[in-house]
Amino acid sequence: MSHLRRILRILVWCVIDLFIVGAIAFALLIVHLENDLPDVSVLKDVQMQMPMQVYTADGKIIAEFAEKRRIPVPYDQIPPQLINAVLATEDQRFFEHQGVDFLGLARAGLQLALTGTKSQGGSTITMQVARNFFLSPQKTYTRKLKEILLAMKIEKELSKQKILDLYLNKIYFGSRAYGVAAAAQVYYGKTLDQLTLPEMAMIAGLPKGPSMLNPITHPVAAKDRRDHVLQRMLDHGYITQAEYEQAIKTPIATTYHALPIDMDAPYVAEMARNAMVSQFGAETAYTSGFKVYTTIDSSYQREADASLRAALLAYDHRHGYRGPLKNWGNPPADLTIWEKQLTVIPVVNGLQPAVVLDINNQSATVMLANGNKIPLGWDALSWARRKVGDKYLAAKPKTASDVVHVGDVVYVDQQPDSSWMLSQNPQIEGAIVALNPNDGAILALTGGFDFYESKYNRVTQAKRQPGSSFKPFIYAAALAKGYTLATVINDAPIVITMPDGSVWRPQNSNKRFYGPTRLRVALIKSRNLVSIRLLQMIGISYTIQYLNNFGFDPKQLPHAPSLALGTGVVTPLELATGYSVFANGGYRVMPYFIDHIVDANGNIIYQAQPKIACESCLLANNPNQWDDPDVDTSKGAGVNPVNVAPETISPQVAYMMTSAMKDVVQFGTAAQARSVGRQDLAGKTGTTNDTKDAWFAGFNSDVVAVSWVGYDQPRSIHEYGAQAALPMWMTFIQQALNGKPEHSMPEPPGLVIVRIDPNSGKLAAPWQKNTTFEIFRQEDIQQHKQNDNWVNPDAVTSDEGYTYSDEPSPTGEGQVQYHDPDQEQDQGQTAPDSIIF
Repeated sequence: MSHLRRILRILVWCVIDLFIVGAIAFALLIVHLENDLPDVSVLKDVQMQMPMQVYTADGKIIAEFAEKRRIPVPYDQIPPQLINAVLATEDQRFFEHQGVDFLGLARAGLQLALTGTKSQGGSTITMQVARNFFLSPQKTYTRKLKEILLAMKIEKELSKQKILDLYLNKIYFGSRAYGVAAAAQVYYGKTLDQLTLPEMAMIAGLPKGPSMLNPITHPVAAKDRRDHVLQRMLDHGYITQAEYEQAIKTPIATTYHALPIDMDAPYVAEMARNAMVSQFGAETAYTSGFKVYTTIDSSYQREADASLRAALLAYDHRHGYRGPLKNWGNPPADLTIWEKQLTVIPVVNGLQPAVVLDINNQSATVMLANGNKIPLGWDALSWARRKVGDKYLAAKPKTASDVVHVGDVVYVDQQPDSSWMLSQNPQIEGAIVALNPNDGAILALTGGFDFYESKYNRVTQAKRQPGSSFKPFIYAAALAKGYTLATVINDAPIVITMPDGSVWRPQNSNKRFYGPTRLRVALIKSRNLVSIRLLQMIGISYTIQYLNNFGFDPKQLPHAPSLALGTGVVTPLELATGYSVFANGGYRVMPYFIDHIVDANGNIIYQAQPKIACESCLLANNPNQWDDPDVDTSKGAGVNPVNVAPETISPQVAYMMTSAMKDVVQFGTAAQARSVGRQDLAGKTGTTNDTKDAWFAGFNSDVVAVSWVGYDQPRSIHEYGAQAALPMWMTFIQQALNGKPEHSMPEPPGLVIVRIDPNSGKLAAPWQKNTTFEIFRQEDIQQHKQNDNWVNPDAVTSDEGYTYSDEPSPTGEGQVQYHDPDQEQDQGQTAPDSIIF
């Protein structure tokens, strides 16, 4: 018996020793884990991952970029009933325990003992905060111990409200939504204070299984989970029996809600995204909660989008119907089959896919992807003459069957009066950009017909020949060298021998010649030969150097006589920047589109500081220093306050060129723009060789806008700038400036207006009746009294290897290159008898 007692005593001591050793080992493990734990005090100032948002200048959201959608909200803005729903489901004893619910852990341990499997059971909200902020999701004993230790540390550092704040803003709710506010927006399109009891219960139940309980993809499982949450809320007294019974009867009605966009400007949004990623890197840019405020004016942007869309659709209709996308044959008995097929076809900038169901004599019925059946009357169909080849149209249709057939899959476009029009996705492309000429801020930018079909931004990336829209820069170079708008140049045939010995005989597009022509008239009428002779006289090298004052890259400009016809390449933004120098009186401003950036704490971390044009400085400018074309204009002149842009051309030249371009709008190739009803508009049309590009660049002192139309792969559009690009500009500018006072640059000192002979350009005699007015610099008046003002180089001259000679009777039309057809589109108007100031 004593022997048995001794064995029992040994066993007891062994057990005690093992317990002591285990306790010591466990204590050492705890000490080791505690030493390895992160500092939980960082949770006091934790920075949640937040998306980058892009806004217009007037605070309208354009886009959001992020992998996770999160809208952090403080604890006091979370509805109490939503908190109750979460606590009833996730951690009912949250306000009683100190971070660890040992009863819950015991239940989890019992499950492990009975089933041999580990589960997430027993985790309090505080432990989930610890796991989500500091630990991996992998289920291990070590992680569970770390959770416990971290939870207890968190409870010592943070209040219960702060812990709930962290949890409700951090946890994942499915569909890329993190935090309760993002979940409310994604599933219901609501803010937290707009949620109903069933909706709060739905959201509260999602953390257990964000994918399998997603109400969009698994509505049955989601309803079961919601009802379970409601039952828990009833059990714990958070809701009454009546509230419970009413809530469980509420059907599941959730759909995915994208971020509500106030202003759709995807090309601008992409520019902002790219700039932010380049500056901060992708991870920081997408997760730091930056708010990027652009310079975009939402009203201008809306008009830019609408004007480009209308212009390209109008062009597309003028050039014929290319036929349906496909034909599906006769309608099936179950039209939902076609509905599903239509949903696969993308909507393109508002153009809706539809299928033809029925045809009458001069009408048709089509079905949209949503199943709606809409009529197309004859007004909606009669435009659709079939396109034959690249240049021709078939006869006008007489019946609907001449246009469409049953089963045709087509695009339709809803009109302002809610009627529908047969349409098609334009093959032509376009771009429009508007700048504030006083500081370079981009006010509106649309880089193509549909960003989601082509992300190629034609405003900033498309390098195209500007054609005659480039001529004002050549004329400005001539004025800076002493020429005047009254200088007469012979519009006559010319032969240019190239350095390689080939011969170029440029012509006006109508093959006509107009003889002695004043520079103002030549610009109004867009006379090619005058422009070429003018470039010959002032010199190619000098002109290239002078064009740098407008921001043009000499490497992109041909050192050749064709420069006079705009055969260099520029983007629409570069052209608009160049025209800004005219609009603001001679200052070179730099275009920019980000005004300021705000971080997640509301601090402005970047503020644009553009150089600005100084209109008041124009009146104090000393014009005499600009007479010498060799003056270094990059240093500015006259009054130069802080942050004033460099004055790169004289205000006198800017004013005279603006005056001439106002006459282009009133009497020349852009005369149809007179219908806008303003006297402060100036600009120039542009069309390139073979009508591959159509342009209009126009301005007043408040806005410069450039429109472009063409194909991405250059080919003839068979229209001039006045036909294809000008209407887009007119629609935009009429709305953009609606209700705004007229504004032109003030007349700078040193200019005078005198009467001249319209034929010779010389000062008119006191008794002469047939006269017109012209603007001169004061010093030019004496020159006109002494000189003939007739410029006609009869002798052969050369410039940079190019030899020029007159040719009274041109031959060899096949050798003509670079010809600019953008002229004589003046609606029959005559040259002005007075100047538009």
